[in-house]
Amino acid sequence: MSQFFKSVEAGENFAAERPTKSDLFAGRQLFVGLNCFEPGQSQPVHVHAGADKFYLVVSGRARITVGVETQEAGPGTVVWAPAHVPHGVAEAIERTVLLVGIAPPPH
Repeated sequence: MSQFFKSVEAGENFAAERPTKSDLFAGRQLFVGLNCFEPGQSQPVHVHAGADKFYLVVSGRARITVGVETQEAGPGTVVWAPAHVPHGVAEAIERTVLLVGIAPPPH
């Protein structure tokens, strides 16, 4: 693979004790990575000041929260979390891989 092309499958990594993260790309204007969850795992609700974020469900199913709304999301679903809006993964229902993008990237 080159610096411009990455395999999502190669970046997948799971751990029984907690969700995992894999960085795919980290530029000055955009960060792209993977968040991988085993069933029952979660990501606490949090905010990114001044940065927009999206989750793309690559595989699996999870309940994802943005603001006061929580929905079940499956493969192909894109979830948008604007800057300053609380968001997180309430619960992975199945083994789940999320492609995550944040712009601008966290420091």
